[in-house]
Amino acid sequence: MMSVSFDIQERELTHEEVRELQREVRRLAEEKNAVILAHYYQRGEVQDIADFVGDSLDLSRKAATTDADIIVFCGVRFMCETAKILSPNKKVLHPNPESGCPMADMVTAQQVRKLREEHPDAEFVAYINTTADVKAEVDICVTSANAPKIIKKLEAKKIVFLPDQALGEWVAKQVPDKEFVIWKGFCPPHFEFTAREVMKLKERYPDAKVAVHPECHPRVIDIADFVGSTSQIIKYATSVEADRVIVITEVGLKYTLMKKNPNKEYIFPESMNYCGTVYCCTMKGITLPKVYETLKNEINEVELPEEIIERARRPIERMLELS
Repeated sequence: MMSVSFDIQERELTHEEVRELQREVRRLAEEKNAVILAHYYQRGEVQDIADFVGDSLDLSRKAATTDADIIVFCGVRFMCETAKILSPNKKVLHPNPESGCPMADMVTAQQVRKLREEHPDAEFVAYINTTADVKAEVDICVTSANAPKIIKKLEAKKIVFLPDQALGEWVAKQVPDKEFVIWKGFCPPHFEFTAREVMKLKERYPDAKVAVHPECHPRVIDIADFVGSTSQIIKYATSVEADRVIVITEVGLKYTLMKKNPNKEYIFPESMNYCGTVYCCTMKGITLPKVYETLKNEINEVELPEEIIERARRPIERMLELS
């Protein structure tokens, strides 16, 4: 048990307290046969206690291959739902149930059903960043890494893509032989980065390469030297022949980049976003104390109806078959 006594939910922890709390979380994980997952955008101290750090779908797939009884997913709500879909017999815990994804919440199952009526001849493609209810209504899921490849393989000539308009428009440019109907959802932290802001960074660091996530605005994407998913950005930014890389995505990624290659300088935008921060406030809503309390008391369990799990698994499995 912990020897340091403090109110872990009410104040910033000291370095010593963080380390002891991390040790206690790991002890609990071993005791309870739990696997801890952390998305790349999580706080550094949370990433450090995870068994796996990565993109959302990759994390859920890795957890499904373990013999763990419990999954603690340090990410936003749709990620926890995906973990439950792929591991229905495991207990999935979410350290902060209030950590949702604004983009995922911009489309509902009811809206998808209405779109079906309007576009009966279309193939419905959902970004993995969607709720379980929406996944249950579509034909196939995609990730930011595989979307162009998967959609090129679909027989349908008409694609309804949801919910992210930026990713949809980026994919549409790469698959010009298909007609796209794109839902107007967006990721607030990514979409609010401006081309003007990126150009200022390029002027300040003319020798730097620019790596951009495809959830960013098309004008930002047009400036990039490289466009790709979070994991693809990591590979590019840590290996490209440049001493500096301007990275246009959530600033939490800097922690992983520095661990993988500390010899480069990674430059992130500093402007305030929709929640008055320079990061994704829903991702950062998960703290080390919340992970500890969730695992200790086995609270905040993610539960989904069996019917939704079954229906939502199909578009994910179809994607994996075409990958």
